[in-house]
Amino acid sequence: MSVFGLTAQAAPPETAPAALTTALEQIESASNERDIDGVMEFYADSFTNNDGFTYATLETTLPQLWERYETLNYRVELQSWEEVDGGYVAETVTYIDGTQTMPRRLSLESVIHSRQQFTGNKITSQEILSERNQLSSSATSPEIVVILPERVQPGESYGFDAIVQEPLGERYLLGAALDEGTTQEDFFTPRPLDLELLSAGGLFKLGDAPTDDDNLWVSGLLIREDGLIVVTRRLRVE
Repeated sequence: MSVFGLTAQAAPPETAPAALTTALEQIESASNERDIDGVMEFYADSFTNNDGFTYATLETTLPQLWERYETLNYRVELQSWEEVDGGYVAETVTYIDGTQTMPRRLSLESVIHSRQQFTGNKITSQEILSERNQLSSSATSPEIVVILPERVQPGESYGFDAIVQEPLGERYLLGAALDEGTTQEDFFTPRPLDLELLSAGGLFKLGDAPTDDDNLWVSGLLIREDGLIVVTRRLRVE
């Protein structure tokens, strides 16, 4: 199935036209400078994405996100592109790392794979294809392996595992798992968590996907006496 007209004929990044690569470089630069006007210059007034963000909500949400981080570094890599009527379809991976200071000091690592429709030099629509985020409190936070499918069918059951790599020994491990929507309303909304004492060295959650096409953030929180880690993965239901 083709999305935004992107097919198997998509071209490699090294063949991309200068207009497209320059736009991506300027979006990256403006994001690193936390220049909201510079970022929004590349989004059309009619912009939409599959999480429900619009031009107005993106313009509001980005500065709120930036305020939570002492440092944030963006790197945008073009994966493939295709010329379409009036512009381009570009598939990119955005890498973000930084340090969050509110409500506590945490290090962020984020990787977002997305597909954008450019009309001229402005993004008119975007689809997030995959996403993984990790927040950790220290270098000694638990090292974990996450198992979650990227995509399931509506109504299908799925498993989410967040497994600590090191033996627990005499240490206690607490954890909780949840899923939530990926809408703008869910972006900053805190969720109550009931921590459980874990004896098996990780989190193991079974869930049921919504009965309609949707996207979910599936998250796990693990706490040990030497640190905590929060991992989030995007689950596509379609």
